[in-house]
Amino acid sequence: MTPTGPCNAPDVVDVVALGESMVTFLPSRPGRLADVPSFARGIGGAESNVACVLAAAGHSVRWVSRVGDDAFGDHLVETIGGYGVDVAHVRRDPGRPTGIYFRTAGDRAGDAHEVAYYRTGSAASAMSVTDPDPAAVRAGRVLHLSGITAALSGTCLDLMRELTTRRPGRPLVSFDVNHRPGLWRDTDAPTVLRDLARGADLVFVGQDEAWGLPNAEAVRAALPEPEVLVVKQGAAGATVFHDSEVTFVPAPRVDVVAAVGAGDAFAAGFLSATLRGLPVRERLRHGHLMAAAALTVPGDLATPPAREHADRLIALDDAAWGRLRLGPGWTEETQRAAEEVRTP
Repeated sequence: MTPTGPCNAPDVVDVVALGESMVTFLPSRPGRLADVPSFARGIGGAESNVACVLAAAGHSVRWVSRVGDDAFGDHLVETIGGYGVDVAHVRRDPGRPTGIYFRTAGDRAGDAHEVAYYRTGSAASAMSVTDPDPAAVRAGRVLHLSGITAALSGTCLDLMRELTTRRPGRPLVSFDVNHRPGLWRDTDAPTVLRDLARGADLVFVGQDEAWGLPNAEAVRAALPEPEVLVVKQGAAGATVFHDSEVTFVPAPRVDVVAAVGAGDAFAAGFLSATLRGLPVRERLRHGHLMAAAALTVPGDLATPPAREHADRLIALDDAAWGRLRLGPGWTEETQRAAEEVRTP
């Protein structure tokens, strides 16, 4: 599956990503939030992370959202725009604040990991079927969404249901399940997320968030509708179901600095390769490389590998791919190598 769309229209971009971004505060050292003495400011948001990685990889990308008419909103718009993302359709809300959150340094999957969200009543939670501009949202070859938006409010859930409704002429809809149990209260999250995923063309879901299903095949049985289903299986790799074909690609070994942002980076890598029309195996490998870039930095966003170098890595034979080990700084090294090659 390669996305198609009105590529000659003047306002069309490769990807439109819709969802909330927040200012994130990263701890200066490991430990409980109660014990951390200071925090560094960053940005975090599943959809804006994907947008920034894709823009850094050379794609035209638009982020659609709402932020407060406050300093944190300024920071988000300026930082995300600094990656080359079109932020012209981010609305400023004078009555609601920009969301923020604090997190510990540990792995999100670990028992000691803490996240403190301050996003209730945020500007982004006011998104609805009448806001944002439908033309701005649909003017992409791909529309990327995640299940996080559906958890923000009833109006956000209505918007997600509208955007995942199958109808002629819509862009390719990419949906990352991104089940965050802490964001859901009285709603049956698994049912809602499965229903949204069934309306998408391309779905990403982690095996650890797939509603207790035992394996990738069971996830496919629960989600037969999407043309492409990507089941992420952590450090083991990922499996893609595309029509009647099943493709598994192991992940390279990575010296992990922080296990945050990897899922968003994986989605960006897979989408980038999809936009380029690469085969499924190469799409998975690009996803793994982008995830490895995120895993080897402390924040949510990392410098992606230079495209030329990434293409060389994905062309490795299976034995050489299996020997790959990526550590901190590896993407900067590939960028320098690419610059040296291009310098006469």
